[in-house]
Amino acid sequence: MCTKTPEFDYPMGDKNVYTTYEGKGGVRIGGFLGRLAFAWRFSDLKLVLSGYITSETRVLFHRRVPERVRTVAPFLEYDHDPYVVLADGRLFWFIDSYTTTDMFPYSEPVEFGGRRINYIRNSCKVVVDAYDGKVRFYVVDPDDPLLKVYRRAFPELFLPISDMPPSLREHLRYPLDLFSVQARIYSLYHMEDPQVFYNQEDLWAVPYEIYEEERQEMVPYYVFMRLPGEEGQGFLLMLPFTPKSKPNMVAWMGAHCDPDRYGELVVYKLPKEKLIYGPMQVEARIDQDPEISREFTLWGQKGSSVIRGNLLAIPVGRSFIYVEPVYLQATGSKMPELKRVIVAVGDELAMRPTLREALEAVTGARPAGPRPELARKALLIYEGALKKLKQGDWAGYGEKMEELGKVLRELAGSQEMH
Repeated sequence: MCTKTPEFDYPMGDKNVYTTYEGKGGVRIGGFLGRLAFAWRFSDLKLVLSGYITSETRVLFHRRVPERVRTVAPFLEYDHDPYVVLADGRLFWFIDSYTTTDMFPYSEPVEFGGRRINYIRNSCKVVVDAYDGKVRFYVVDPDDPLLKVYRRAFPELFLPISDMPPSLREHLRYPLDLFSVQARIYSLYHMEDPQVFYNQEDLWAVPYEIYEEERQEMVPYYVFMRLPGEEGQGFLLMLPFTPKSKPNMVAWMGAHCDPDRYGELVVYKLPKEKLIYGPMQVEARIDQDPEISREFTLWGQKGSSVIRGNLLAIPVGRSFIYVEPVYLQATGSKMPELKRVIVAVGDELAMRPTLREALEAVTGARPAGPRPELARKALLIYEGALKKLKQGDWAGYGEKMEELGKVLRELAGSQEMH
């Protein structure tokens, strides 16, 4: 960075836009001895011979977010799912960190990050500035005894969560890996009757799904939804459960991510007298649907790879809506294209180009919200009315306005549905 050659930023029309790094990240190369040291470090003589490098040129180490935070604090464990946010005109990476151990007395061990642990706390929220690489550790669990030791050892590394700017704090979400551990533990310890627990009569399991062409365990996913019995929508992390040896759905677990209820865990048990399809039952119905199978075969014959995305189970009332995206990836291309959306509700199943069309196909009604085709039609009629007005054609103008009124009433009616 900061060489004599401008860096490519993005294309604009038939030209490219270039930029020069103005951040403070990285290590300055300095003079000849510095260039020689970096050339030896990277086994690259260009750092010595190139005329584009100046004394202000910088080398940025550890550019990958997980690698960067582990280099700063290797004694913490980190979530596998960092996410990027936009705040105050800048991009920031968030990654959750954990304190863990396998030596907590009388605690059930569980697999985590390739090893077995029996203690885990989401101690810090780590924020990385995507431009200059600055790393900040914000403490969200000051009572964690392990973190207290680390804070005494590195007092300047950890900041209180109150120091996090409000624009960043509103992007906090419940950590995915911690939720996965809690869900696995709860699948066993939800049994409250000692006899049932002793005989393991009501074991739950994390269901499987078909991702791409492989069978894998479902991973927790974030959704905006309205909980049963509540009025407003909330942002939750959720995961469904099935019985240990059966494919049907029996319950689901959620974690609130909204600031006023952050960290609150909820579990909804489904009525046992009603059969609610589980994820693999829905996947089997997708495989057996003749229309969907025909489309998949046709796309495969044209040289494209069919990629089935993650199956989402969205609670609606006392049942679920299942949504699965379908992507096509052309041979030689690394960028898949969203081609279809599959929706399943009860015994109904449909695959359509958009989510709206798939929902209409399985429910028989249009979802609430504006209809783009009516809005476009209204705009065309309005433009036609303006032309009639400019021409002094008052009769034509009146006809257009009457036609526009009909379309607007239809559009308003579509928004009032449901």
